[in-house]
Amino acid sequence: MALITKLPTTAPPTTAPPTAASRTVPALLAAVFLALYAVFALREHARFRTTGYDLGIFGQAVRAYAEGRAPASEIRAATAPAGFTGDAYPLLGDHFHPVLALLAPLYRLAPHVETLLVAQAALVALAMYVLARTAQHHLPARKFAPVAIGTACGLGWGTQALIGFDFHEVAFAVPLLALACRAYLDGRTRAAACWAAALLLVKEDLGATAAVFGLLLVRQDRRTGLVLAAGSVLGMFLIVYGVIPAFAADGRYVYLSQASGAYGLLDGWPVKSLTVLALLAATGGLVLRSPLALLLLPTLAWRFTSANPAHWEPGLHYSAVLVPIAFAALVDALRRGVRLPIRLPVAVRLPMAGVPVALPLVTALLMLPFQPLGSLATPGFWRDGPREAAARQALELVPDGARVAASNSLAPHLTDRATVHLVADGVLDRRPAVEWIVADVREQWPAGAVERVLRRAGEQGWRVVRETEGIVVLSRQWGVGCAAPARAADTAWSCRPRQR
Repeated sequence: MALITKLPTTAPPTTAPPTAASRTVPALLAAVFLALYAVFALREHARFRTTGYDLGIFGQAVRAYAEGRAPASEIRAATAPAGFTGDAYPLLGDHFHPVLALLAPLYRLAPHVETLLVAQAALVALAMYVLARTAQHHLPARKFAPVAIGTACGLGWGTQALIGFDFHEVAFAVPLLALACRAYLDGRTRAAACWAAALLLVKEDLGATAAVFGLLLVRQDRRTGLVLAAGSVLGMFLIVYGVIPAFAADGRYVYLSQASGAYGLLDGWPVKSLTVLALLAATGGLVLRSPLALLLLPTLAWRFTSANPAHWEPGLHYSAVLVPIAFAALVDALRRGVRLPIRLPVAVRLPMAGVPVALPLVTALLMLPFQPLGSLATPGFWRDGPREAAARQALELVPDGARVAASNSLAPHLTDRATVHLVADGVLDRRPAVEWIVADVREQWPAGAVERVLRRAGEQGWRVVRETEGIVVLSRQWGVGCAAPARAADTAWSCRPRQR
């Protein structure tokens, strides 16, 4: 009794021509998830659950593009390589993500970091639409397939890991992979190659995924596949050893030196196994029945060989790139006529025919209470506490255009209208000097930095403008919208909120 059926060398023909009516269900599904993603992300930001790393950094990058400058981040300068003395770190010297420039026109229309959160929600919803349409096109006999696969994709743990984590450039890779996989299943090899090649503009490590995609295309179109594979490898080599070092402050790709450390491939397998199991559970294990599963290997390889244990965990935003691959592979497996691994009597097999399609949806629904979107159903998610109110009032005291050091959870709320550094060691020594400090004394990252910076600011004579609910605002100079306290012993200044 074979557990895995033999796969045919060519895909079966499709029988469902596209119509306007057939797009309705996937479009409605995508619209619902777009609304859910956007509401969740915007509310998380309003609750101060977003951070300078990474929303603040990308907010500064897109703002720079919108102003016609190369992307740079003052927040990223807090963890720049030793010897960096600049004000803003050049982000193309950190990772290669020129695709972010596509957000510049949107940011000019709505110059707020919330624009990035909504754009990310739209990108993920687009991928979900593409995958639902893929299921509709290649599984015409399974009427429930578009809804099941689209919803399972939208609720997938990798998808929610991205939506629940600020903003990240890999959001662009999600629809690109969905489009590439659909073109592959359709037999449109050149379109698949173009979508896959665009991954090089998202992040340098995705060049490996594009190269593997090229090898898959060789079976259908030898020339196109070889060009994509070779071009991706060459492009990745030029980016890592040429482009990024040219922008980097120290002239090198810093992550090459970080690839070796105390941990490696043989370490952390209890955690790594959870990532693999979560990936298999998302598709009921059927992802392994398709050649597209090979596209999962590059991302899993760099994560599992990373010296950073945080990369091994399943709940990481990098898992989002695995989602479109896994569900496209599921569609491919189902259209090839995947059978249940256990041979059952006919009377039992008939009602079980829809199980392979429904299983990923059931899995996603069972995991929902433990995923970010599950918090939408909790009353506490919609209520503001004293800390949130204090944080908003504190941020209002910082004037537009100021140079400010903000703690991690407060930084992204200022990047649209101020020059923002992270409250980290050395921030008070920067030139030009920061004029304001806005910090949450409970901030845990960078470890101990808030306490050290506040202590040093007190020693240098900084004045406390406001301190409520652990949110403290300090100013280096008198004035700037504040009246000095009547007595030297007073710490509360009389400040006017900034004019909108």
